[in-house]
Amino acid sequence: MRKHKLLFKMVAAFGLLPFFIAAQVGYQPPYFKDSNRLEKLRVAFPVVEEMVQKYAVAHHFPGYSFGIVLDGKLVYETSGGYTNLQTKAPVNSKSMFRIASMSKSFTAMAILKLRDEGKLRLDDKASMYIPELKNQGLTTDAAAISIRDLLTHSAGFPEDNPWGDRQLEKTSQEFLAFIKKGIHFSTATGSSYEYSNVGFTMLGYIIEKVTGKNYGVYIKENIWKPLTMEASWEFSSIDDTKLAHGYRWIANNWTEEPLLHDGIYGAMGGMITSLESFSKYVSLHLDAWPPRNNNETGPVKRSSIREMHQPSRFIGLNANYKYPSGRACPTSAAYGYGLSWLKDCTGRTSIAHSGGLPGFGSNWRILPEYGLGVILLANVTYAPTAVLNTMVIDTLLRMGIDLQPRILPASTALKNAQAKLTALLPNWKNAGASNLFAENFFDDYKIDALIKEATSIFEAAGPITETGNFMPENELRGYYYIHAKNGTIKISFTLTPTNPSQIQEYHISFQNHIQE
Repeated sequence: MRKHKLLFKMVAAFGLLPFFIAAQVGYQPPYFKDSNRLEKLRVAFPVVEEMVQKYAVAHHFPGYSFGIVLDGKLVYETSGGYTNLQTKAPVNSKSMFRIASMSKSFTAMAILKLRDEGKLRLDDKASMYIPELKNQGLTTDAAAISIRDLLTHSAGFPEDNPWGDRQLEKTSQEFLAFIKKGIHFSTATGSSYEYSNVGFTMLGYIIEKVTGKNYGVYIKENIWKPLTMEASWEFSSIDDTKLAHGYRWIANNWTEEPLLHDGIYGAMGGMITSLESFSKYVSLHLDAWPPRNNNETGPVKRSSIREMHQPSRFIGLNANYKYPSGRACPTSAAYGYGLSWLKDCTGRTSIAHSGGLPGFGSNWRILPEYGLGVILLANVTYAPTAVLNTMVIDTLLRMGIDLQPRILPASTALKNAQAKLTALLPNWKNAGASNLFAENFFDDYKIDALIKEATSIFEAAGPITETGNFMPENELRGYYYIHAKNGTIKISFTLTPTNPSQIQEYHISFQNHIQE
C-alpha cells in the first residue's frame, strides 16, 4: 500500500493524473450585470458594416470575411468581394482563408495540452526533442533554449517574416538539415522578444516527436474535431469553390500569389479555415474567462487557455496609437503563448494575433472581460486587418451602446468585514477583542491615532445617510463609501490569506461629491 501511495504522488506530480484543488467556499465569479448585451450591440452593426466595407475598398481587399463574437456566439458577420477573381466566386462566412500566423496559437495550445497530460514540460530544453539544436546560441554563456522560450519568441532567433513566409512546403528533414548546419542568432536566449517563425516550427516538430503524429494531425484530432471546426493545412484538399485564392496589389491591379503546400513550417502559419469555424475557436478562448467552478467542457483546460493569455515577454509601448476619434492612447504590448497581450490607456486588456502571408492578411482580437471578439480574414498580401479590428472594437465600446465589462461581486469575507468594521467606527470600541483584525494590525495602526482620525472624519461628515455596497478589487481587497450630509467617507481595507480572513491594512478618508 505504501508503495502504491508513493507511486500515485509521483505520477500526480508530473501531471499524469488529474490534480484536484478544493474550491474556496463561497467564491462567486464575475458576471455581466446587463441582460441586454446583444440588443445593445446590434445598434452598432450598421456602423460596423459601413466601416468594414469602406476599409476593404480603401485597402484593396479582393475578398474579406468579418465577424463579431459575443458570449460564445457569432452574432454578426459580413463578407464581400471574391474568393477567386477569375471565377467571381463570392466570399461568405464559410469561405476558407489561409490564416497565416493566427495558426500559432493552435500550436501553442497543443503544446499546453501535452504539458497538461504530463508528456512534456515547458522548461524542458528544446534539444531534448531536437538534438540538432544542442549547444547552439549567440554566445557560449547563453541559456539553453527551452520550450517556453519558443512559445514566447525568446529563443534568440532573428525576426524572419519575409523569409519564413516562403518556407511552408519544407519537409521535416529539410528543417532539421537547416538546424544542423547552424542557426544565426540575433540575441542571447531568454534576453528579449523577437518574433520567430522558426521557433514555432520547432514547436510543431516537438509535437511530432512527443506524439508520434504529424503536428497537423494532432491539432486536427485534439482541437479542431472537438470544436467541430472545418479546417485544413493543405489547400489542395479544399473545394475550389470555397477556397480563397491569395492576391497581391501591384501597380493598381491584383496579381495572384501561388499557394504553398503543407509542410513542417505550417505549424507557424499554414492553417486554412473559415470565419464561421474560427469563431468557434474564439468562443473557446472567451469561455476560459472568468475563472469559475463549472465543469470543463473544452478540449483544453480553461486555466491553460488563460495561461496563454498572460504577458510573458514584453514587446513595447505604443505611445502613438489613436482611437478613431483621434485621441491618443498609449498601449503596452507583450507576448504570451502564441498570442499577444495588450493593455491600453483605458485599462482595457485585449488578446490578439495577426496573420500575414503572400496573398493573405488576418487578425482576431478578444476582450475577455467584455466577452467580445472580432475576426477579419482577407485575401491580399499582408492586409492591415489589425487596424480595422481595433477600430471596430473601439467603436463598439465608445458609440454610446454602454457595453460594460463583468462585475466582480464582493466576497462573503469582504462583506462580513465591512459590516463589522462599520459597526466599530468611529470610536473603535472593543476593536482589539473583535477578532476582526490580523496580528499585525495594532502594531501598524496605533489605536489612539485610529480613534482620533475616524472621530475627526465622522464629525466633519455629519449625519450618516447611507452605507454603500462594497466595491471589490479582488476577493480580499476593496473599498466602500459611507454617505453623509456633508460629504462622503471612503474606507478601504485588505484581508489576510488566513482562515478566517482578517483585516491587515486599512485606510479612511473624507471626500466631497463622490458617487458609487
